[in-house]
Amino acid sequence: MREYLPLLILGAIIGVFAMLFVMLWCVVRRRKDVRSTDRNMADGEIMRRLAGYARPYWKQFVLVLIIMVASIAYSLVSPVLVGRIEELIKNDFPLERLWAMVSVYAALLAVSMVCTYFQTIILQKVGQKILSALRQDLFTHIESLSHDQLNNIPVGKLVTRVTNDTNAISLMFTNILANMVRNVFILFGVLGAMLLVNYALTLMVLCFLPVLVLFTVIFRKLTRRAYRRVKDCTTDINTYLSENLSGIKITQVFNREQAKMQDFLRKSYDLQKARQQQMYVFGVFRPMVYMLYISSVMCLFYVGSRGYIHDAGFLGQTITSGTVVTFYLYISKFFDPIQMLAEQFNMLQSAFASAEKIFSVFDMAPELVDEPDAIELDRIEGDIEFKDVWFAYEPGQWVLKGVSFHVLPRQTVALAGATGSGKSTILSLICRNYDIQKGQILIDGIDIRHIKIASLRKHFGQMLQDVFLFSGTIRSNIVLREDSFTDEEIWQACRYVNADRFIQKLDGGLDETVRERGNNFSAGQRQLLSFARTVLHRPEVMILDEATSNIDTETEVLIQQSLERMKNIGTMLIVAHRLSTIQHADNIILLSHGEILEQGTHQELLHRRGQYYKLYMLQFDAEERRQGLSSPQAERPA
Repeated sequence: MREYLPLLILGAIIGVFAMLFVMLWCVVRRRKDVRSTDRNMADGEIMRRLAGYARPYWKQFVLVLIIMVASIAYSLVSPVLVGRIEELIKNDFPLERLWAMVSVYAALLAVSMVCTYFQTIILQKVGQKILSALRQDLFTHIESLSHDQLNNIPVGKLVTRVTNDTNAISLMFTNILANMVRNVFILFGVLGAMLLVNYALTLMVLCFLPVLVLFTVIFRKLTRRAYRRVKDCTTDINTYLSENLSGIKITQVFNREQAKMQDFLRKSYDLQKARQQQMYVFGVFRPMVYMLYISSVMCLFYVGSRGYIHDAGFLGQTITSGTVVTFYLYISKFFDPIQMLAEQFNMLQSAFASAEKIFSVFDMAPELVDEPDAIELDRIEGDIEFKDVWFAYEPGQWVLKGVSFHVLPRQTVALAGATGSGKSTILSLICRNYDIQKGQILIDGIDIRHIKIASLRKHFGQMLQDVFLFSGTIRSNIVLREDSFTDEEIWQACRYVNADRFIQKLDGGLDETVRERGNNFSAGQRQLLSFARTVLHRPEVMILDEATSNIDTETEVLIQQSLERMKNIGTMLIVAHRLSTIQHADNIILLSHGEILEQGTHQELLHRRGQYYKLYMLQFDAEERRQGLSSPQAERPA
């Protein structure tokens, strides 16, 4: 019994470390992670959903599996060859046998290297295809979300999902899973080979397996928590950068650079702490596995050296010097995959944490979807009717209250009223950016909920106050869709809305570069470009939401001339605060707190001397005072 005392002492030391590791897990488990807002998914669910992207390439994965089996022959056979060589050189041996064994060893090594090369090439190609498909699906799904859903998700968060998180999943398919499968094969292959060589020593090595499994299970849970925190902090800092780099001019105007820097440093410090915690977890696990490896080697040397010169016995099995050499190499190959599995678990948890974030976006069901029997509309006349429409962004907080009006085809209708009266909301509802809670909205007598959303929106041309131009050229921003238009058609649209005047003065003309958000053009120029792209696509219904605000007087004259021409294209709906810009509309609807107060032509509403008359007079007097007219009463409307 005394001869096994060192082994028992070593086992007790390992047991103490195992208890400490379990206590550490219990302490960490009590600490709740309140940062993450995304739900936690089971590994099985994540793998099942990711398998859908890998399934089309199952043949390539089977081929990789076959190549992998061929490549691990080196890992399984080489220790036996080295053990045999050790047995040969211990006694007299023919040189031919040594050369034969060395040749077999070299051949196995060459086959393993070639197989690894082809395995890497195949997996990289497949991984990039899976990455592309995943990104396309994710981007398409984001496009399908409603305005309300997109308003609640920071842009930086979506950017992180489409870029960083999909990259982590691509790495899982190209590297992590393949190496994990390879290491599992090697692990079981080595275990089988050790049993064939000497089952007694194999049982001794397996005594370390329960502790190893315990360490691995706890490590897996700790790394998942650590990676979730890293992902959350990465999302926070990307969101912060996306917002503050876009608004950096405001930061400079109000001299808030230092305050913003402090906010950025705090978020950077949070990310640093999260990464440190991740490294601490891995820094504890890797030495634990290495400790088990060294302990098994020490046990092997202790048992194998007891006989020293003469062959020693252990549990009825004879242990030779060749057996010791073979098992030394096998133990290394047994624990190396386990240590590599630890690293791959580390990366796998990163991929799973990324997958959780991505699937949390996928699981956001679009609030606006087509009805099963929704129809396509090739063309519309532009007849629009609201029937007792009630709408609220938040439950119970009504923005529109029983709104009813009728717009005839090719009619120009203006919506007026104070801020918050519901003007822009009406325009959004017509395009079905939101769904109403009560009532009906009809297009040519058809409820818009019975029309496919894409089919409905393609008949509308929207010109908003804040014109968004994409990076590219003037041509690409006017054309927008994939439809092919000739230069003459584009110039014709530009001339129609007076945009040709400033485009012709540019060095590049239609091919002039448009920087991010069109910041190399004035607000009026951007507005004229939005008019041009609307006219080019000839929508049956045009929507102008404060399209004439925040522009200079000279450009406003051009825009007013453009609007007069655009009335001939189809139905037009206009929202404007300045009543002077809508006095030629066929019908003016005055809104207040989500209800219609008055409607009629400009002259009819002035004649009634109601709320519209009061509002118009206030604006008229303010304009007179601004211009400094000497006789304010001279041009007052009757």
